[in-house]
Amino acid sequence: MSVMIKICGLVSPDDAALINQFQVDFAGIVLFYPKSRRSRTPQEAGSILQALRPDIKKVAVVVSPSIAEIAAIESLDFDLVQIHGELPDEVLRAAKLPILKAFNVSDLAQYPRFRDCDSIAGYVFDAPQPGGGKTFDLGILDTLPRDGKPFLLAGGLTPDNVSHAIACVHPDGVDVSSAVEYTGRIGKDPQKVADFVHAVKAASFQT
Repeated sequence: MSVMIKICGLVSPDDAALINQFQVDFAGIVLFYPKSRRSRTPQEAGSILQALRPDIKKVAVVVSPSIAEIAAIESLDFDLVQIHGELPDEVLRAAKLPILKAFNVSDLAQYPRFRDCDSIAGYVFDAPQPGGGKTFDLGILDTLPRDGKPFLLAGGLTPDNVSHAIACVHPDGVDVSSAVEYTGRIGKDPQKVADFVHAVKAASFQT
């Protein structure tokens, strides 16, 4: 099984140029979320998108977006929008881009609502605090039924634990952000990205 890789929280064209060097499937950029130090403006996101390889899927990462924010995302060159938090029916209907619905372990009760929904292209399962680099009990995901759409695992994944996580959950993909950043500052660290990608590829051959 080849496990897909999503590098999230890109903050600059330099980050994009770095991950272009690796076999990465998705790149995520946080928008409209000032609580995150990784959050970028639409203008900044546009510069990052232009620097990414065309074959890397570009993901806008948002929390409880408004219809206006979804429209702003759709004016850029994104392939998907990853939505954490609330996703009311009117926003779901307004969205034209395929959606990756993100769930924290504290809101998994919402999962059945989105299964088999045509607008939902896949799922991301994260720790209670998205982007916080914290792990959680992977056994929580054991009873979740799958519907054939991509199932991405996030939440505290590192080069040291991602192989174990893949063996436990058998996700279609893994999502990393803080574990591949420089120590003490945002921006992707080339060695940490290389170590993470290598660990995922090695684990893929073992599954």
